Amino acid sequence: MKKIIPLLFLLVCFCKTQIHAQSVKGTVLTIGSPEKNNFSAERLSHIDKVVQQYIDSGWINGAIALVAKNGQIVYYKGIGFDDKENKQPMKKDAIFRIASQTKAITSVAIMQLVEEGKILLDDQIWKYIPAFRMPVVLDKFNPKDSSYTTLPAKKEITIRDLLTHTSGIGYAQIGAPQMNAIYSKAGVYGGIGLPAGMKLSTNILRLAKLPLMHSPGEKWTYGLNDDVLGYLVEVLTGLSFNEYLKKNIFEPLGMKDTYFYIPQEKQSRLAKLYTEDSLKHAIKMPEIIQVNGDFYRDYPNTKGGTFYSGGGGLASTAYDYAIFMQMLLNGGDYNGKHILSKASIRLMTTNQIGNLSRSGLGADTKFGLGFELVTPSSYGKSYYSMDTFSWGGMFSSSYWIDPKEKIVAQFVLQMLPSSHGDINEKFKVQVYQALQ
Repeated sequence: MKKIIPLLFLLVCFCKTQIHAQSVKGTVLTIGSPEKNNFSAERLSHIDKVVQQYIDSGWINGAIALVAKNGQIVYYKGIGFDDKENKQPMKKDAIFRIASQTKAITSVAIMQLVEEGKILLDDQIWKYIPAFRMPVVLDKFNPKDSSYTTLPAKKEITIRDLLTHTSGIGYAQIGAPQMNAIYSKAGVYGGIGLPAGMKLSTNILRLAKLPLMHSPGEKWTYGLNDDVLGYLVEVLTGLSFNEYLKKNIFEPLGMKDTYFYIPQEKQSRLAKLYTEDSLKHAIKMPEIIQVNGDFYRDYPNTKGGTFYSGGGGLASTAYDYAIFMQMLLNGGDYNGKHILSKASIRLMTTNQIGNLSRSGLGADTKFGLGFELVTPSSYGKSYYSMDTFSWGGMFSSSYWIDPKEKIVAQFVLQMLPSSHGDINEKFKVQVYQALQ
């Protein structure tokens, strides 16, 4: 018995060490069994049926779906067609235009610089980009010639304002009509679907001279905030935003298929982009369409470029983005690499807009530093657990991270517009109804 007790003590210590090592290491995505992760495999298959119904109805061409729980991938499929007309199947490793899913990555980059002591969240942006000093607010607008008058803004724009979309900066091409016109006249772009040759710095310095929609902190207005933040990263580090993300996020995490501009050898994997006909049926998008100016279907530009949009410029795969989400769920660590602290992620996933309401989504919907949040005021209105954080992309992709159930999930469509976007909500229902 005397010999057994020391052995048991050593075994307990060894187990504790292994558990601690795993927590430091950060859970790594692996293929797992649905049943071992409290999912019903049979009920998860309902996802296939729902997606196939939309394909058979002609509403979408195909989709990619990934669900992981406890770091175990329990569902990962490409369903339907990448090229419906030529019967080319949708492959689960297709590279898709993640559009505004880029914003969460930009938020992480900014929080890394906060942790390095280079900036504080409530720093005024003009200290680093002087062109933003003494902003003005749009007063009167003449739609005939896009002329306008302005009033002084009540305060300066802070980094926190940019992260929370409360700066007053609007969106080019897809924003309010008056801002679309003002930005177009000044040569400011929305950051996606661009011809080669445009630079982020040029876009942001033009933007800095233009009026805000309202004084900073007064309202939640979706806009080019993350593009400004991407340029801020360049100013602070001396690296291009592309180089910074590769060095500090993509390479450490092993995100091997995430790019602003897809390399030649992987361009064949870029998913086809679809739009709708007059009957709201999915049809392949023309090479160039008009979205308050030319929109180039094959963005990210497959010919290379120098415009690194922090708000929408990246392309990725469902698996690569799931790695990024798992890192956040882990508290900032993944596969032995430390990307961000738990304290920063706590800030990012806490309501940062107070009593302001998210435009168009009601006062109960709150926003953190890059994510929509489930808070006590909105809990119970969807299948999400409390404290779930989420967002999506312009081409009808969506994702969420559920800390309570330890779930990360990604649903990918490549459509603009999508009159049948309720499939994203149905996907969420099918994931949660499969939990046991």
